[in-house]
Amino acid sequence: MIPNLIWTKYQPEGYDSQSENKVLLILERAGQVLVTCGALIFSDLNLRKWSPWSLWLAAAAILMALYEGWWIRYFRSQRTLADFYSSFCGVPVAGASLPVAAFFLLGVYGKVVWLLAFTVILGIGHIGIHLQHRREMDGNGNG
Repeated sequence: MIPNLIWTKYQPEGYDSQSENKVLLILERAGQVLVTCGALIFSDLNLRKWSPWSLWLAAAAILMALYEGWWIRYFRSQRTLADFYSSFCGVPVAGASLPVAAFFLLGVYGKVVWLLAFTVILGIGHIGIHLQHRREMDGNGNG
């Protein structure tokens, strides 16, 4: 959450959200609320005794660490559109893909079908918007 708040002050030059697909935007916003509430409400996501199933939680933590690494790289960069929609460690549009994948794996870890569904809603909207911006950027020769 904190990097997203900092980002509001350090948006990439030329960033414009006016052309975002309204359906994707609704899915993104609804997904953000649902995933956040789901992560806070479901106790199945809490730490438990170590088992092979805990590898799902470890994988989610690794993806979140990669997400934080992507933010560090972004804030240390020139903060261009290309930096913002960049891949990281082979993950395309990592700023959108990594947290969605991490929350999905968290849902798998907790066996919380609702969180999985909420994360799919978030992913369609959030990753969809990032891909839309990436296509627009590439079409304008800014990539």
